[in-house]
Amino acid sequence: MPMKRMAVENVSLVTQFILMGLTNKPEIQMPLFFLFLLNLVVTVMGNLILINLICLNSHLHTPMYFFLFNLSFIDLCYSFVFTPKMLMSFNSERNIISFAGCMAQLFFFCFFVSSECYVLTAMAYDRYVAICKPLLYTVTMSPQVCSLLMSISYIMGFAGAMAHTGCMIKLTFCDSNIINHYMCDVFPLLQLSCSNTYASELLVFIIVGTVVILSSLIICMSYALILFNILHMPSTKGWSKAFSTCGSHLITVGLFYGSALLTHIKPSSVESLGKEKFFSVLYTNVVPMLNPLIYSLRNKDVKLALKNTLKRINREEPVVLP
Repeated sequence: MPMKRMAVENVSLVTQFILMGLTNKPEIQMPLFFLFLLNLVVTVMGNLILINLICLNSHLHTPMYFFLFNLSFIDLCYSFVFTPKMLMSFNSERNIISFAGCMAQLFFFCFFVSSECYVLTAMAYDRYVAICKPLLYTVTMSPQVCSLLMSISYIMGFAGAMAHTGCMIKLTFCDSNIINHYMCDVFPLLQLSCSNTYASELLVFIIVGTVVILSSLIICMSYALILFNILHMPSTKGWSKAFSTCGSHLITVGLFYGSALLTHIKPSSVESLGKEKFFSVLYTNVVPMLNPLIYSLRNKDVKLALKNTLKRINREEPVVLP
């Protein structure tokens, strides 16, 4: 232990990191830049439109759309955490990020990912109450309950992000400062540390395990009860309505959890780094872009709200200045 401490003292501590980016092939840098720029524009516009539709149309002021509003808000904020830095990496030889900037990126990444997990969980519970207990839906999913569920989601996300970032700040980073990723993620940073990372790795697995197991368990139980209830419905019309109500949420959960699990549950090898980056792009860039499309294209209420909003805009006469 003293020898390790002396070795750490004899090297220069890291004050900035170099992000390797998504790829090191120069011929595809510019196509990727325009692709992810388009992705950012579609993500921002899609989520902003959905947020405004929910705010401006009173028939969307229900628990389901309250949760969808929060999901879109998280995806909107989420897209600005690392996408601008990723776009910079396609146009610069060395994509440098300061230690403080890296820790801030890590914090907001963990905060929004954890919060989205809990919001998706709350949405699954909402669908369970709507289908299995429709007569008690108004009482069970009251505004106070919905606000409490969202508050818990953000508080749990904040606590997890603080724990991840706090552990990372306590670690020592020596000469190696090259992160083989396009963002400051937990595991690439742990690999760079020259101090003992056992406690940090243990905490990471506890926090991630708690989030994944708790949210997955509630989602699976909710949909198991929904499926049981659907099978006992007398008419096929009820089946169709139930499936249409849950379809968008199921697609979102499958994309988000599927890509996230494929990113982190993998063999620890150099060959897996490319696949890790690919799957991380799915849940960090593609899913936030697809969420508003999934909920608008498959949802009659959102389509109606869009038509009504466009009609109101068209009816407004332009103001003629003297």
